[in-house]
Amino acid sequence: MLTRRHIRVKVMQSIYAFNQSENPDLDKQEKFMFYSIDQMLDLYALSLQLLVEMRDAEATFLIKSQKKHLATSEEKNYSKNFINNEVIALITGNEDLQTYIENKKLNYWKQDDEYVSILLKDLRKREFYKEYISLKEVSYKQDQEFVSKLFKKVIAPNEKYYDYIEDKRLTWVDDFPIVNTAIAKMLGKISEKNARSILMPSLYKDDDDRQYALDLFRKVILKDDVLSEAVEGKTPNWDKERIAEMDMIILKLGISEFLYFPSIPVRATINEYLEIAKEYSTPKSSIFINGILDKLVKEFEASQKIHKIGRGLR
Repeated sequence: MLTRRHIRVKVMQSIYAFNQSENPDLDKQEKFMFYSIDQMLDLYALSLQLLVEMRDAEATFLIKSQKKHLATSEEKNYSKNFINNEVIALITGNEDLQTYIENKKLNYWKQDDEYVSILLKDLRKREFYKEYISLKEVSYKQDQEFVSKLFKKVIAPNEKYYDYIEDKRLTWVDDFPIVNTAIAKMLGKISEKNARSILMPSLYKDDDDRQYALDLFRKVILKDDVLSEAVEGKTPNWDKERIAEMDMIILKLGISEFLYFPSIPVRATINEYLEIAKEYSTPKSSIFINGILDKLVKEFEASQKIHKIGRGLR
């Protein structure tokens, strides 16, 4: 589920926190970095459980409606399509997900059920919902299309839900887009045959990605003198102290990848950190960083300090 860019962002944020600390502790910050990364899977599980809670709230609404003394014909014959949705049934029945939620004590929706109500209220206004519950017979594909629309059009873009996520855990703000993308892709592929294997994804693509996060964090912290020296003299109009803290960290991350990560192409490193700078630093940072990194690449190549492994990695 994690992308290399997201790993770079987590490392960058951890380095920033380390630099801002009055008593910096490498091991402690390293543990917090991985804790922050691990929380991404918590958000994924919580978001899936929200679909289940919305379904359950709909079932409760149906029971109450039918018990009303003066229930209307519509209320008495209320559609059970949403309640019987097969995709949500697969999510509910997935033991790995339910065990994860139980062990992490993640079912916040029992206490914070007002957000379930907000989202259900929004859902009931949607034309795709009205069309879905009007169906006399529902295929698995229609169930799947409905849940995908529910997530993409109602849950993911809801501002109150986003605010709730931000208030619950600040680290989830950066995770929100990538988790939403992962869930949307999973909902488009899930079936009874593959549910067990794809519903709860691995956080890292492979062990190399976790090691990459650790190595990048350690290189930037432990090689700070070397990386700082590389930047010296490359900013004639700027003193090192005047360079924004985040810009300096991004530069050091880039330089570290040039010098110590032989399997990562130079151009990939530059492109990734320019995109990160656009999102996390000042408006002109990407131009500034691009200029410095370009100068350094030429200098490192001339002095044969860059040693990339594999074809086309320069």
